Amino acid sequence: MNSDRVPAVATTPSRGDRLRRATVSTLLSVGAGVLIFASFPPRTLWFLAPIGIAVLALVLTGFGGRRSVSLKAGFGYGYAAGLGFFVPLLPWIGVYVGPMPWLALAAAESVFVGLFGVLGVVAARSAWWPLSLALAWSLTEWLRSSVPFGGFPWGRLAFGQPEGWLLPLASVGGAPLLTFGVALTGTGLAALILASCRPRTVRSFVVPVAATTVASIFALALLPTLHTNDAEDGERTVTIAAVQGSVPRLGLDFNAQRRAVLDNHVRETMTLAADVEAGRQPAPDLVVWPENASDIDPLRNPDAATLITRASVAVGAPILVGTVLVNADGTNSNSVIAWNGDDGPGERHDKKIIQPFGEYLPYRSFFRLFSEYADRAGYFVPGSGNGVVHAAGIAAGIATCYEVAFDRALEESVRSGAEFIAIPTNNATFGDTEMTYQQLAMSRVRAVEHGRTVVVAATSGVSAIVSPNGAVLQQTPLFTPDVLVSSVALRRTHTVATRLGFGSELILCLSAVGALGATLLIRRRELPHKQT
Repeated sequence: MNSDRVPAVATTPSRGDRLRRATVSTLLSVGAGVLIFASFPPRTLWFLAPIGIAVLALVLTGFGGRRSVSLKAGFGYGYAAGLGFFVPLLPWIGVYVGPMPWLALAAAESVFVGLFGVLGVVAARSAWWPLSLALAWSLTEWLRSSVPFGGFPWGRLAFGQPEGWLLPLASVGGAPLLTFGVALTGTGLAALILASCRPRTVRSFVVPVAATTVASIFALALLPTLHTNDAEDGERTVTIAAVQGSVPRLGLDFNAQRRAVLDNHVRETMTLAADVEAGRQPAPDLVVWPENASDIDPLRNPDAATLITRASVAVGAPILVGTVLVNADGTNSNSVIAWNGDDGPGERHDKKIIQPFGEYLPYRSFFRLFSEYADRAGYFVPGSGNGVVHAAGIAAGIATCYEVAFDRALEESVRSGAEFIAIPTNNATFGDTEMTYQQLAMSRVRAVEHGRTVVVAATSGVSAIVSPNGAVLQQTPLFTPDVLVSSVALRRTHTVATRLGFGSELILCLSAVGALGATLLIRRRELPHKQT
């Protein structure tokens, strides 16, 4: 035995080293969130989303196991990434009510990304961590889209991809599969970076390369299957107009001047009628007005009813009129009414998914203590029905403003026979912010998801006609009265995504639970062997 041999002594990082590492990891996490934000419209930098996921994955895996990450640290890094994402994504929330609601919502939603950080640390301990980590993102995104108060799906990874080549994934698995494709590309990229930094065999690159590219290959293979705006065999083509009348003022008081918003939309519709008569525009079969286009209840105010009837008769087509109805109990319904000339109001869609803290305020007496704007929240109640409104023999699937963010809204209407999708929206209360472009991106994803033309009608913009392949065919500028007219193919076929519905997200979530559970079980079995 050699007595001169010095036993190896395990060295542990000093407190200063640990602090520096934590600081660097936190800054990288915030940067990851900012990259994901920068991938969202109106920018077209969709490729930054998987890069942001890759950066966060590197942090949560301890840069390939070179340093261990605790569950507590994982939550902190995830939460930091959430703030880096949601704080710049959501300032439109507080544009007229101050920063507190905006920052409070960003802080609350970041908790879900913090939860992803915890699950990410667990997933990083498995041999298949790129897949497990992407599934963990899908699981936490579903949770964020479901709770509390019905969830807040705004900012799903899928909604930043209308310009990206992964968009066709939505036709098979909807927004959930598109999100998973982005996340998997990012985690695969992280694995590829780690593999490149270490001397390994060619075989060691197979899994990282596959994880990075599989979603892109699948999406590009789906491109030929996407619908265009042209009619196919057995399909009927109609002409649909979207009217953007604009508002007299922006902000919460956009409708303070009685009937001004309605007058604007009547005026633009009468201009369209004159253009049709002069041969400058084709005669529409259906006209779509925005949410709140009639700023007074036409079922209670004869002057509003008279104006809408006059506009419908003049243009020679029914109008889908967005308005706020006053119910007998003093509550309100955010409604879209099919108004057909002298026949007046017909079928209607009452908004089913209403916005908490805007259209209604949960725990009003409590939140009144924190904001003078609490009582500005509405007293709206959710409607019922399947989201389909019939007019002139056309079945329109309606998702009013906030509803477009929720998978279940349009899934139900398309399954119930909607031949095209109408998104009436009022963005005047959010000013000159990115909100309207973020919402248009959702409409583009929904077009691909369900294989339907989408007609977006906004009070102050942006209004648009979106092809079933997600392309924007026509678009209006902000705050400018305008009318869009387009031929629309009415479709009855269903995409795989429509048929699967929630099934695609359920598969992803169950897979996430299975993968994470298997990792914990394997680690638990290995622990006694390591201790001995």
